[in-house]
Amino acid sequence: MTESIENKIYNSLKRRKNGTIFFASDFSHLGTGPTVNKALERLANSEKILRLSKGIYCKPKIETELGLGLLHPPLEEIAEAIAKRDKSRIMPTGCYALNRLGLSTQVPMNVVYYTDGTPRRIRIYNGRGILFQRVAPKRLAFKNKLSALLTFALQELGKGNVAGWQVKRIREILSQVPQETIIDDYTLMPDWIRTLIKNCYAELS
Repeated sequence: MTESIENKIYNSLKRRKNGTIFFASDFSHLGTGPTVNKALERLANSEKILRLSKGIYCKPKIETELGLGLLHPPLEEIAEAIAKRDKSRIMPTGCYALNRLGLSTQVPMNVVYYTDGTPRRIRIYNGRGILFQRVAPKRLAFKNKLSALLTFALQELGKGNVAGWQVKRIREILSQVPQETIIDDYTLMPDWIRTLIKNCYAELS
């Protein structure tokens, strides 16, 4: 008896870790788009997999120790999985970049990434979403991810709007990162951000 597409998908997922994100396109070799989508829909309805968004799924991860139950993957993991699939670069920006660095306590409902790939907005769960904004490749040419994250976070605040406690937090971050590792990225930063970071390093020396 021929094994159904649904069973083929489910059996292949057994070898993957709980929490693994995957896409409908991963199984295009098993059948037509509508057929694969229907098989995934049935697996999601039976709670064998978790549907995150159109064409995006996750192998369920259950937390039992604290009784949290079903865990959704962080938006960051979903965004990185999409970027890996699309072979594109991404970098957090806006309020999300500020939160990642501890420069804001605000947790945005929607995370924003710069990308050199396809611009799109993806609705995930509980009203949350991911926005990919396409930018010129030069904006993602940073060699050090921290350099890019600091630049985009500070641009969100704007020149003259960086509070004293935020400068202190930046110093704390930079104290763990040798200046030599980000010096090549200075040319990609606006003058005022480059000056702020250099001053932080000067105060650490």
